[in-house]
Amino acid sequence: MSAELGSQSVRAVRGSAIRDLLAITERPGVISLAGGLPAPELLPTDRVASAAELALAAPSILQYGVTTGSPALREVVHARESARLGRDAGSVVVTHGSQQALSLLAQALLDPGDVVIVEDPGYIGALQAFDTTRAEVIGIPMDSAGMRVDELRPILERPRVRIVHTVSNFHNPGGATLTEERRRELARLADEFGFWIVEDDPYGDLRFAGSTVPPVASFSDRVLRLSSASKIVAPALRVGWMHGDAGVLALVERLKQGADLCGSSLTQAIAADLLADTAWLNEHVGRIRTVYSERALALHTALTDAFGDRLRLTTPEGGMFLWGEFTDGTATSEVLTRAVDAGVAYVPGAAFAVQRDLGHALRFCFTTGSPDDLREAVRRLATVL
Repeated sequence: MSAELGSQSVRAVRGSAIRDLLAITERPGVISLAGGLPAPELLPTDRVASAAELALAAPSILQYGVTTGSPALREVVHARESARLGRDAGSVVVTHGSQQALSLLAQALLDPGDVVIVEDPGYIGALQAFDTTRAEVIGIPMDSAGMRVDELRPILERPRVRIVHTVSNFHNPGGATLTEERRRELARLADEFGFWIVEDDPYGDLRFAGSTVPPVASFSDRVLRLSSASKIVAPALRVGWMHGDAGVLALVERLKQGADLCGSSLTQAIAADLLADTAWLNEHVGRIRTVYSERALALHTALTDAFGDRLRLTTPEGGMFLWGEFTDGTATSEVLTRAVDAGVAYVPGAAFAVQRDLGHALRFCFTTGSPDDLREAVRRLATVL
């Protein structure tokens, strides 16, 4: 009898329904609300090209770099994070996108059987990263104010709780932003119980309505912040970072040496150039916010007009996603094939479920379609639902 293929760790990792959907949504004529991609027409190709040309003037840019990331990029990131926190604190490690940061942190902080607490619905990339360690993942429900922090204490009183993971701003997939009151309480609990908070914040710069909320890291030193250039510059650069406790980041650096030795000196130089050019960056991100605001409103309005009280929606203040839950029990996984046949795709809520039954929920991405495309997508969806 042949041995089972793959290690126990890899067999424990759930698949990504979103990645599986990409082949379906690439069919001609399908309007995809499924992916989590930035608007392609807003990617700054000319500015990236000029930064690349400048970087390539130095032959050393094509050489190996240091494991923690280029000094220029780490300096820019440290300045950005310190400005958000209102104090000079923490170290920086540059990673291959923020997904690698999640993966390395999971390896650095978790042993099999340790407990990780996540939002439910949960970010699939985080769930996959935690699965590789064979940790026990426990979901906490969300509402319009983010994670129900008031439900944490009974779980925290159990042994071996090591991490609480939160997508604090414009949650993927839930759309909600964790309120300042809940952030303060989460930080207080971390100080009391000694777990690490992983504050995953790739969307924080994409606020187009409402008031900015201070990072969770403003209220405790037991917070490791993750972010990325993917949503504000370009995903193809594959530049992400973590910022926080120097001791934890030293563990991450050791693991990263074994994972990839170092990142790309070239793309890190490009990212450092663009992130340091605050006048250009502010104008660029401002344009993204304007476009996303218009698209979010178009999609939210069209869905409300089409489904009314049948579909309970988040009200987007930023980010890239709308989360909806059908109040009449509509099974979103069961009707997905019919929706694709009608020319529209979404991600069923069950793909993000940790412990909750989310078979009646679904996630929409509003970034890649024009308002007219989004309205047409809802019209097609309404013919199925």
